[in-house]
Amino acid sequence: MSLLDILLILLRIAFGAFVPLSFVAVLVWMERRGAGFFQDRAGPNRCHVMGFRAGGLIQNLADGVKLIFKEDVVPAHITHKFYFILAPMLVFVTALLCFAVIPFADVLVIGSKEYIMQAVPLDIGILWFLAIVGFGVYGIILAGWSSHNKYGVLGGLRAASQVISYEIPMGLALVSLLVVYGTVNMTEIAQYQGQLLFGFIPMWGVVVQPLGVIIFIIAAFAETNRTPFDLAEGESEIVAGFHVEYSSMKFALFFLGEYVAMFVSSALIVTLYFGSFQIPWFATETLLFYATEVAVAIMVGLPIGAYFFAGWIRKNNKSHYDRPNDPRRREATVYIGLLWLMVMLVEVVLLGYLVFAQNGIADRLLVMILQTGTFLIKTTMMCFVYVWVRWTLPRFRYDQLQKIGWEKLMPLALLNIFITSAVIVSFG
Repeated sequence: MSLLDILLILLRIAFGAFVPLSFVAVLVWMERRGAGFFQDRAGPNRCHVMGFRAGGLIQNLADGVKLIFKEDVVPAHITHKFYFILAPMLVFVTALLCFAVIPFADVLVIGSKEYIMQAVPLDIGILWFLAIVGFGVYGIILAGWSSHNKYGVLGGLRAASQVISYEIPMGLALVSLLVVYGTVNMTEIAQYQGQLLFGFIPMWGVVVQPLGVIIFIIAAFAETNRTPFDLAEGESEIVAGFHVEYSSMKFALFFLGEYVAMFVSSALIVTLYFGSFQIPWFATETLLFYATEVAVAIMVGLPIGAYFFAGWIRKNNKSHYDRPNDPRRREATVYIGLLWLMVMLVEVVLLGYLVFAQNGIADRLLVMILQTGTFLIKTTMMCFVYVWVRWTLPRFRYDQLQKIGWEKLMPLALLNIFITSAVIVSFG
């Protein structure tokens, strides 16, 4: 095994492990800023380090320190302490493992070797997700049962009722999608969506399966226990449900697991229905052919985008009243300086590529970076939809979720399979 093989294997593993964990901080920040925006509040703007608030990100650091040093209490009435401790780890680990088979870029070809850009390059693809994701609910049920608390038990029972409500429609929605794609391999699914329908419409899953994407997204909200389907922890009804007896880092694992599951669910929706790493009208071969032109376009467009972004930072980083030597303006000056420093570094790298490293491996690495960035941008946008829905819709009753799943989503999913099969047979 060559050094390049080892580096690329480590890159894939690092991406699969650290990107979901790193996005937890981003998603918590997005949740708070989104809640503030939708409810016409300021959002997190008080925590700071030497005057630097980082737009509210320092609040995440404060929360992390609080959870680490908080007293870890295991109530005396709990008899099954092993299962009580196992439950949060099960929720967190299963959420993280689901990301292992999601491709973040197209197959990287270097010489005669092909490198699949997945943390775990398995052919079973979506079947891995379906097999692993079901274990997450066992952690929730186990947490509620082992807590020996009536609210915890009710939370676990609600989680069980959710499973029988959403998993069948979710699976049926995937059946109709796989009939179109003809494969369960996630990389092949992403490559399929690089084609064009009628020569100009990207063949994304949302185009070929408009009903299936609605069914799958609704089921995904229930899968991640997000509002309006956060029934297992309904604060206004059962206090905190399954994690009512948890504190410190055990609670933090549930907290992390929810946001990792939200990121992984968004990544899966993007992979199946929104083109994955594909840039509309720029498939991998097209990007490779026009790699030089794409690099030039980035070099021209990046400073223009940075200029407007710097203006947005300057406009929003100021106090709401006149202050002499406004510290927030000084903070904005530092951020803008860092922004232009990053732009200069990217410009230097791209200039070096244009002068010294065009064609060959450099083109393929450039395309891989662009596709990875595209994948992360799409996933972030889908995560914002989760936040948007949470702060817009009220919580459903658990019987309403069952009614939606069995009386609405399942018949629609079966109808979608029939229509999809008929179209495939008719038009080949």
